[in-house]
Amino acid sequence: MEITLLGTGAPAGLPRPDCSCAACATALGPDARAATAVLVDGTLLLDLTPGVAFAAARAGRSLGGVRQALLSHPHDGPAVEVPAGLPQPGRVPDGRELALLTGHRVRALATDGGGTGYAVTGPDGQRLLYLPPGGAPAGLTGTAAHPYDLVLADVVGRPDALARLRAAGAAGPATDVLAVHLDHDVPPGAELRRRLAAAGARAVPDGTTLTVGAYPGMSDVPDVPRRTLVLGGARSGKSVEAERRLESFPGVVYVATGGTRGGDAEWAERVGAHRERRPGSWCTTETTDLVPLLAGDGPPLLIDCLSLWLTDVMDTVGAWDDAEWTGGAREALRKRVRELTAAVRATRRTVVAVSNEVGSGIVPATASGRRYRDELGRLNAAFGAECEQVVLVVAGQALVLRG
Repeated sequence: MEITLLGTGAPAGLPRPDCSCAACATALGPDARAATAVLVDGTLLLDLTPGVAFAAARAGRSLGGVRQALLSHPHDGPAVEVPAGLPQPGRVPDGRELALLTGHRVRALATDGGGTGYAVTGPDGQRLLYLPPGGAPAGLTGTAAHPYDLVLADVVGRPDALARLRAAGAAGPATDVLAVHLDHDVPPGAELRRRLAAAGARAVPDGTTLTVGAYPGMSDVPDVPRRTLVLGGARSGKSVEAERRLESFPGVVYVATGGTRGGDAEWAERVGAHRERRPGSWCTTETTDLVPLLAGDGPPLLIDCLSLWLTDVMDTVGAWDDAEWTGGAREALRKRVRELTAAVRATRRTVVAVSNEVGSGIVPATASGRRYRDELGRLNAAFGAECEQVVLVVAGQALVLRG
């Protein structure tokens, strides 16, 4: 089964008309995207969009062989003109299957966003799933018989849709995940590629033709790091960056190392803000005992954060006191750090850890403060050495230091 992506953008396209945001201003050349429409084997059109005939011509394709045109979502604005010779588009009722004379079978899937998803099986048995903008599959239960070969979905706007597919076994390691319905939420180019790669997805320019089931070449396969350290200062966006990296994966374990600090209203407010951002499918574990978690098998871990873990360990070994520091606390602390980094090296789980980057500004006025600053720097360096990717977040912008 061969598909041509006549468009890969949001319904309004990218750049959006009359939008002056930075993403739209830089969406030029291959980063400019028409509304998403997909031509399957030249005979099936998924979504009729404005200018689709011109988009087909630019891609070197003809719509003359299209025998069925399907809509996945209501079209806002003026009615789209149906090109001459193209069948009138329609939507298949949820749960119904449409068999085409060409040998394609199309099954309509219910979504939670008011649109319709389409599972297409080609004459060769290859399978693709196409989801509407802002939509995720509704009612997925159990485990799929086997994963789709190709998924086209709103990965940026609805990463949880991909998480649901992975949880149900409908998307697996060999599934090619293409991001479509791309809008101006993420700057195009390198930043978009970086975010999609972390989710195990990729984007292609409008007009791209590919074969379903033919996994992309090694240069195109998204590089999903198994261990990542996210560094940043206060309110830099480091926790948001870490959470974003795992929101397209199911069953994530959020490891909160800060505890509850009963009676501290301001701390409770911070914890509450973090909880509200997390997907409902994640579970939370409040602990500083990280080594057993890293040693076990299971879903991805998001550790937030190492700086609070260090605070707890320094409390435990008495590292704040000068006399205890020189009397054995220093070696006890560094032994705990070695145990942690050894566990990170050996872990088989996907891990994203957050830590503060300190020491770039004011020198602490106390010996214990300077000690904490120094030991956190050593911890970050040791932990980062065991990670495939290290990211520094500054003013909400992620800078890849390694990977």
